[in-house]
Amino acid sequence: MTRLNVNDAQCEALFASWLQRSDSPTAERVAEAISRAVRQFGTRGCAGQMAQEFVDHPEAAADRMRWVRQLAAATRPAGEPRSRAAWPIPGAGHRQAMMTQRADRGGDERDV
Repeated sequence: MTRLNVNDAQCEALFASWLQRSDSPTAERVAEAISRAVRQFGTRGCAGQMAQEFVDHPEAAADRMRWVRQLAAATRPAGEPRSRAAWPIPGAGHRQAMMTQRADRGGDERDV
């Protein structure tokens, strides 16, 4: 059974995005980068891009993932638990909302 983890999906999208550490990103830029990456690659494509980077350049990918996770935590709305991000995966739409509701009730994405 695979549970939806919005935070992980957002980190994968941010990892696959154009955003760089040197951009000194704001919360708005982070949200924009996630949205664009999901629209361009889809959530699975973002995960695939990330996986390929770990194969091709493992040390650089590990550094980027550490930065991505720190950035995601720093831009998460105040009071939001670590396991759930307040900002939904952009572009995921109704199916994403349904999957989140199912996960909240203990179901999984196959329930959607």
